[in-house]
Formats: sequence, structure tokens, C-alpha cells
Amino acid sequence: MWTSGRMSNAKNLLGLGVSLYFWGLMDLTTTVLSGSARPLTEGQEDNLSDKLHQRMKRSWVWNQFFVLEEYTGTDPLYVGKLHSDMDRGDGSIKYILSGEGAGIVFTIDDTTGDIHAIQRLDREERSQYTLRAQALDRRTGRPMEPESEFIIKIQDINDNEPKFLDGPYVASVPEMSPVGTSVIQVTATDADDPTYGNSARVVYSILQGQPYFSVDSRTGLIRTALMNMDREAKEYYEVIIQAKDMGGQLGGLAGTTTVNITLSDVNDNPPRFPQKHYQMSVLESAPVSSTVGRVVAKDLDEGINAEMKYSLVDGDGLDVFDINTDPNYQVGIITVRKPLSFESKKSYTLKVEGANPHLEMRFLNLGPFRDTTTVHISVEDVDEPPVFEPSFYFVEVPEDVEIGTTIQIISAKDPDVTNNSIRYSIDRSSDPGRFFYVDITSGALMTARPLDREDISWHNITVLAMELNNPSQVGSVSVTVKVLDVNDNAPEFARFYEAFVCENAKAGQLIQTVSAIDKDDPQEGQHFYYSLAPEAANNPNFTLRDNQDNTAWILTRRSGFRQHEQNTFYLPILISDNGRPVLSSTGTLTVHVCSCDDDGMVMSCNAETYVLPVSLSRGALIAILACIFVLLVLVLLILSMRRQRKQPYIIDEEENIHENIVRYDDEGGGEQDTEAFDIAAMWNPREAQLVVKNRQDMLPEIESLSRYVPQACVMDNNVHNYVLAKLYEADMDLWAPPFDSLQTYMFEGNGSVAESLSSLQSVTTDSDQSYDYLTDWGPRFKKLAEMYGATDSSGALW
Repeated sequence: MWTSGRMSNAKNLLGLGVSLYFWGLMDLTTTVLSGSARPLTEGQEDNLSDKLHQRMKRSWVWNQFFVLEEYTGTDPLYVGKLHSDMDRGDGSIKYILSGEGAGIVFTIDDTTGDIHAIQRLDREERSQYTLRAQALDRRTGRPMEPESEFIIKIQDINDNEPKFLDGPYVASVPEMSPVGTSVIQVTATDADDPTYGNSARVVYSILQGQPYFSVDSRTGLIRTALMNMDREAKEYYEVIIQAKDMGGQLGGLAGTTTVNITLSDVNDNPPRFPQKHYQMSVLESAPVSSTVGRVVAKDLDEGINAEMKYSLVDGDGLDVFDINTDPNYQVGIITVRKPLSFESKKSYTLKVEGANPHLEMRFLNLGPFRDTTTVHISVEDVDEPPVFEPSFYFVEVPEDVEIGTTIQIISAKDPDVTNNSIRYSIDRSSDPGRFFYVDITSGALMTARPLDREDISWHNITVLAMELNNPSQVGSVSVTVKVLDVNDNAPEFARFYEAFVCENAKAGQLIQTVSAIDKDDPQEGQHFYYSLAPEAANNPNFTLRDNQDNTAWILTRRSGFRQHEQNTFYLPILISDNGRPVLSSTGTLTVHVCSCDDDGMVMSCNAETYVLPVSLSRGALIAILACIFVLLVLVLLILSMRRQRKQPYIIDEEENIHENIVRYDDEGGGEQDTEAFDIAAMWNPREAQLVVKNRQDMLPEIESLSRYVPQACVMDNNVHNYVLAKLYEADMDLWAPPFDSLQTYMFEGNGSVAESLSSLQSVTTDSDQSYDYLTDWGPRFKKLAEMYGATDSSGALW
């Protein structure tokens, strides 16, 4: 059997599509060349006949079929021809084709054996097909030849352009890079057969991006082609690269890609302040660390190369202001470092420097990478609260100081130029016990209640100072008051002492050790002296020995104590301290006589009890109970009478004088004035000790408080001292009625133009008074002069 492959186009003439199949003995009856057969000679036929008789089996010897891809004709593409030597041309042989693409891509003429391609072939999709051929007897269907396999290879043509599979590309290169610096390598892929011709040989070139960049034609490596490319001038570049096959020759296919190249920043630009002078202002009340203003130095670089560090390098405010760098916005923030004072200094000048902390050595010649600017700061005046001088007070005061005594002068002033008047007060939350009082104008700090070191030894109060014209401006100062100790507490036993003495005790035997305590705290320390009280100085039973270490021993003076004679002794002991003045107290030691064994162990301290009769009559029991009942009734009666006598005065609704309103027909006082209140006590303090009147709205036993006022306080001309003492006595009197009383004082204070305006002296005379002098007191008394009919010289009302 033989096969012939023939192409219908010109390339078949070159033998590209011809395949020859030989018998295993290489003896062919017919030679096939380009589809035509030549008969054998007679000698050849005889030789072949001899060999055919010797052949046992026929077999295929294969070559390959070749066919070009991308056939665009309308007729099926002729691939080749299959022919068997048993085919006599009478159509008795039937050719069949099977395998890859049989009947779909390739068909065979079952009579002639011609193979055609009925679909467009693409080598890039499939480069070869494996098929099987067989010759059958058309009549019987019996195989005339064994089935054999052959290959049809698709011949490549240049039908695919190069493609950049990873494009478009993004790359970066530092600005100012030297010429030839590598940027990125691009790669194009051609789907054509690289082993056949130049269809897959790719050459690279640059279409856009010159003169800044270049590309290696063989490798596709992109490099910088221009020196000193400045990012600040142009940052982004779009480079177009072409890849062309066929070695770049005419007629080759080409593909392109885009490479976006960014110039990355380097520190090649020094910072510069856009302003050489800044003007700022700040309130003098600005707290420490508050912001005054911002300065910024411009840097054309970015990122770490544009980082800035600001500092103060000169000026008269280096110790008053500070500057910090904002890392997010690279600005310099000027802040207050110390408190400001408009009255002390009204303006400051600072020299600010901005510098790059990250430098590149190869660009130092472009520097210096720092710049300076001048900042003028004006301090604006504000209304400040009063300032105390000093800013802290420490006062020591003895605990026996009298009420109303000035212990310290608190001083504050308005720091502003206006220097407003100051009013003082105490923050009551710091003095809940109201032990102190401060004069509203002078700032004199006085005691308002008795001080007791043993109760409160330290007082921490806050004094406030307020501007008279602007009450919202309030300053404060801490005043620490240490209460000094005075010897005002007598020593006393540390506990209750109870001793036991045996009946068989010897003289001089120790029965008890006593000690004492004292609430006072003298600077030289505590030292107590013990002795028997004067009434027990010659006690025949016991004696005392002072150990000079704040303890004392109680010793027996005799022996032979008898429990049935006296089972309890009370020994008074005098305890004195070492204070000035010396204070003493008497403590009692109770001594029980007890029965003891030979070793001195107490057995019993109770005397033999008197045994009462066991049985009592019914009448005796009733008499005892009756006496107890009578005693209980008497006790309840006494308590009821005492409570009634101590009960505060209660006013009925009809006699309610909770608000005592007295009407006057004239400006004089009269009996109602003098009887309703103890006017004399406030009129003349000296006479308050002699004449005491009772108020009508309280029980007769509640006397005027004036009698309890200390003489030193009464004689003092300071009204504050007197009022504070009266207030304290009223607070301490538990039986005083809780009524609000309005009292009139004759004492008007010092400095009044009109002197005293009290009408209390009007009771001394019945003559008419002239009020013409009211016209001399000025406009403030104009209304009063009109009320009392004062006239000017013309007779008209003023």
C-alpha cells in the first residue's frame, strides 16, 4: 500500500505536503511522486514477484503530513492522499479515517483516499493531530490492510503579535538619578512557534518617553536617559514600549504596553519660611502650655525628606515661650512656657529656626537645609483676679486666744493697672466650724470661736479676695493655722485603778503601780508628780512613792488588815503636771482587803454577808412594795416639774411675736423701744454690767447676753469683736428662743459724715428739733431733708 500527500498550492511543489509510505521490504510496485505513478519494468516485476512470494505480512511505514495554518480559502484544504497497492481503481477499496478531528476537522474521500481539512487550523490552539487510516473491501467490509496511525502537523505562520501579559507597568525611580539607572524590565510573549523562522523573535523599542528613558531592544530593560530629572518639576511619566516580532523587520507584528514611572523624592530642597516676620498676640491669662500661634517652613520635598524640626534660637522670650513640631502637618506650634504678665512685659521677640533632620550627603551642596524667621508676640491685658502676697500664710496662735483677736492680716492686690478695691471673705467649705472671721475691707483674720488644740490642732482655711467692681474676679490663698498648746488640761489617771491587799500583807508591800495621762502636749515633754491628797497625807494604812518616771507605787504602811473590820479603802492621790501654770487633779485608788493563801494568792475579797430571814410576812412585802411605788411617784413628779421649768417659752398663735413689728409716730424711741429689747446693752456697753433688763418674749430666767460678755470685749471699740462674742454666746445658749430679732445700735461706726443717726437720744428731750442741718449734707440726704421740711433761704423746699 502506498500514500501520497499533495498540496494544491505552490508550497506543495516544494514537497512540504508529500509523505511516502514504503513496504517493509522497500519494494514498491509503483513509485509515487507528487501524486503520479510510473509502471515498473519487466525485470523489476520478476524480481518483485519473487519477493512477494517470500513476504509473510504487510506493514505501514509512516512519514508526517504538513499543512499550513490559517487557510482562508473557500474550498476545503487538500492535505494528502492515501492509496493502497491493492486498489485497482475500480472502487472496490473503501478508505476510512478515524482519530483526532476525523470527520470534524479532516475528511477523506473513501474512494480516492484524498484527505481535506474542512475547518480553519490554528497552530497556537493545536499544533498536530493523530489519525488512523484503514483500507476495507467495499463489498465485504473486510480489512484489506491493518489499521495504521499517522500524524498531521500544523505548519506555523506569523499570525500572532507580541503581547505584554503583565502590563501596564508601574515603576518608580529616585529623582536626580544618574543616567543609566535601571527602572523596570518589561517582557512580551509571542504565541508563534519560536523554533520556526523569526515569527517569535521579539525586538523592543520606545515609542513615548524620550528623551527621559531608554529601553534595551533585546531584554526590555528600561533605564534613565536624562540626568537631573527633578520630581518637583515633573513627577509622573508615561512611557510606551513596543515589542515587534520578525526581529523587527518590515512586515512583523507589534504590540505595545504602558509603563507609568514616578520619580520618588529625595531631600534636594532646603526648607524656606514664606514670611520673614510673624506678628502674634496672646492674653496674659493664657495658661501654661496653651497655644500662641503657628509658623511653617515650606519644603518642596515630601515624606521623610520634608520633615521639619523647629527650635527657638534667639530672642528675649526663650524662657517664657516654647515651640513644638506637629509631626502630622510639619508646623511649629509656639506655646506658653511660663505665666505672662501684661504689667511686667508687654511684648516679646523670638527667632525661630526650621531645619530638616534627615539629610543626604550628596545634596549638601544645595543647602543649607535650614531657615529662620522672626516672631513678634504682644501680650494683651485682661482683668485678672486679685493676687495674694505672699501666696501662702502660716499662722501660729495659742489655743486660749480670745474671741475677736486678730491673728493675721491677709493682703491681696489687683495686679491690673486699674488696681480695683478688694473685698475679703472665707470659703466656708474650708471652715465648716466657723472658727474664723475675716474683715471684709482690711483682710484682718480674727477668731470667731474658742480654739481647742486637743480638739482640732490644725486649721486649713481658704481666704477669698474679690474685686469690688468685678465680682467674677476672685483670688484665693491658703491659710494654715497651727493651734499652740497651753496648759489647760489637768493630768488624770490613765484608767480606773483598783488594788487588792491581803489580810496577811506586810508593811511596805507594793500593791499597785499608777500612771497618768495629760491631753496637753508641752514642748519640754510630760512630767507628772504624785503625792497623797492633803486629807490623806497622814494615812496610816498606805503610803505613796513617786518613781520620777511618771509612775508611782502604792505601798502598805502597816500589816494586819482585817476584812471584817474594813474591806475597802479609798485612797485619794494628787497628780500634778509641769506646765505653766501647774495644774493638778485628784484620782481615787480603790483598795479591797482580800483573804489570801500562804503564797499570797487571793481567795476571796467579799466580807461575810449578813443573812436575812428567809421568810417574810405578807404584810411586810406589801409595805415594801408600797414604799417603792411612792418613791417612783415622787421621782416622776420631780422630773416633770424640772422639765416644765426648763421648757422654752412657747407662744400661742394669738400672742405670736415671731416677727415683732413696732410702729412709731415720731422718730423718738419711747417705752416700746426700751421694753422690747435691751437697748442699753447696745447703747452703752459699760452700763450693760449695771443695768440688766429682761426681754418680754422669753422666760424671766433668760437674762441679757450682755452680762456674759467679757470685760475686755466690752471695752473694745471694735464692733466686730463685740458682735462675734455675742454671736458665739447666743449659739452656745441652748435655751435662747430661736427668734429673729431686730436690734438697733447707737454705735454708727467711724467715718460717717452725718455722725450718729440713731433716734435713741430723742428720749432725753421733749423740745422740737431743727432739721435744717440736713441741707448741708449733700445730695444724698436731699430726700430726707424734704421729708422733714428743711427749706433753703428762699423759703422753698430744697
